[in-house]
Amino acid sequence: MKVLVADPDPSTADALRSVLGDHLAVLRSVDGPRALQAIHDDDEIGVLLAETRLAGLSGIELLRRSRALRPDLQVVLLTAFGTVEDAVEAMREGAADFKSKPFEPDEICLSIERALERRQLVRENHDLRAALDDRLRIDNMVATDARMQEIFKVVKTVSQARTTVLITGESGTGKTLLARAIHNLSDRRGAPFVEVNCGALPEGLIESELFGHVKGAFTGAVKDRPGKFEAAHGGTIFLDEIGTSSPGFQVRLLRVLQDRTLERVGDSTTLPVDVRVILATNIDLERAVRERTFREDLYYRIHVVTLEMPPLRARKADVPFLVEHFLQRFGADAGKPAKSVDRAAMDVLVHYPWPGNVRQLENVIERAVVLGAGEVISVADLPTTLQTASKSAVAHDDDLVPADVHLQPLRKALEAPERRILERALQHHGGNREATARALEINRSTLFNKLRKFGIK
Repeated sequence: MKVLVADPDPSTADALRSVLGDHLAVLRSVDGPRALQAIHDDDEIGVLLAETRLAGLSGIELLRRSRALRPDLQVVLLTAFGTVEDAVEAMREGAADFKSKPFEPDEICLSIERALERRQLVRENHDLRAALDDRLRIDNMVATDARMQEIFKVVKTVSQARTTVLITGESGTGKTLLARAIHNLSDRRGAPFVEVNCGALPEGLIESELFGHVKGAFTGAVKDRPGKFEAAHGGTIFLDEIGTSSPGFQVRLLRVLQDRTLERVGDSTTLPVDVRVILATNIDLERAVRERTFREDLYYRIHVVTLEMPPLRARKADVPFLVEHFLQRFGADAGKPAKSVDRAAMDVLVHYPWPGNVRQLENVIERAVVLGAGEVISVADLPTTLQTASKSAVAHDDDLVPADVHLQPLRKALEAPERRILERALQHHGGNREATARALEINRSTLFNKLRKFGIK
């Protein structure tokens, strides 16, 4: 690690070399432009000590440009003519410290030590956020649940292949988002992604809609019309609610999957088609095969790679991350800063069973953002169904406590929930302790003491 001194007076660098010894290398530039060039060329420079009155570039301007170039660089400004206004401006621009000349070398060494600690925290936080972004996200999906992480791994692997993918799970679990993620991560992402809800199409029209028809094929077919498969040529077609499709459609789909060709309704001409097929269902296809409502040969053709989306109630740890994701999205849509959710409301959101899964949570957050009067969403901003369910759960919990239960001292009894709150808040803010302290409305010293008390790292 190196310290760069930008000061025309050589005594500053000499004084630092005498006290730092072999711990840190001390470099020197006599003006602003040379200092900026050194920062650009040498990534090992972690701290910049800059005189405010530099030739070619003021200390404040050097601070701005160097921080824009290297956000983790820590800058300590030095001046013999400083004012309170100068110090305020320096700190506003991101300076780690502001020192007046003359100074004691030991005092400057302490500033450097603190600056290096701050730099390390910035880097750790950046690395953690990058790791979390990579771990929690795939395309526009957010998750921490272990099962979802396994699904993400499979998606990254299978996206580059042409393999047919079947996605199962309850309505609202994100099957369409997952299909889009597979398409967007593939080399077909520049081609169309065509979505078809098989359950929303009348049985008499589904074959024409997907495979197209020729003029005169049926009443109302006044001209040739290509279908969704042809529209998706070179890209991906997503067939949702495939379990509701008719036997005739299943026969045609099986041929497309086997031969990569299709025939328009009313025509015998065979057309080649290059399409990646992704299917989804919220029904048990194995049971449908046993009941002879779904073709067995088609089932085994599409059952190559199957991804089962877990319901939201089975991955409650994802709720705070999804809430944050939706808050940012709807805040951006509204053109204003994202709102936050207070602890009581978040507790309700985490423990609600979510029969409508992620889609229902998304709608609840959008409603709270649009209708909520304040900047913080409280329990009162949530739908009545959630509030009622929360009260019922609390009453039920109270009923489960025996009258003769062994009581602990209050401080001891509160340790377990306090620890859970700290862990959840720290996880929610990506390990950022300053943000965690701010969210919990306690100072950092109190937070550090509590983390140390509970052995949380």
